[in-house]
Amino acid sequence: MILGKVVGTVWATRKDEELVGMKFQIVKHLDLDYKLKDTFVVAVDTVQAGVGDVVLMCSGSSARQTTLTKNKPVDAVIMAVVDKIDVAG
Repeated sequence: MILGKVVGTVWATRKDEELVGMKFQIVKHLDLDYKLKDTFVVAVDTVQAGVGDVVLMCSGSSARQTTLTKNKPVDAVIMAVVDKIDVAG
């Protein structure tokens, strides 16, 4: 799983039929101090996350394991909105 922050939305009016109804979010990776990294991904949002939300996402074949993305052409998915992170040390 990857920790990230939603920084924007991708609008695609023409897309594969399997993706109709899905919302695409731009997610920048975060470190444990909530600092944005330079890397980002476009992910399907399955939990109604919004811009500014810290989220958990996964990619690869795991991204196709949610109810919404099952067997769909998806490589990244937002699967949780993070409320809090506790880091020891």
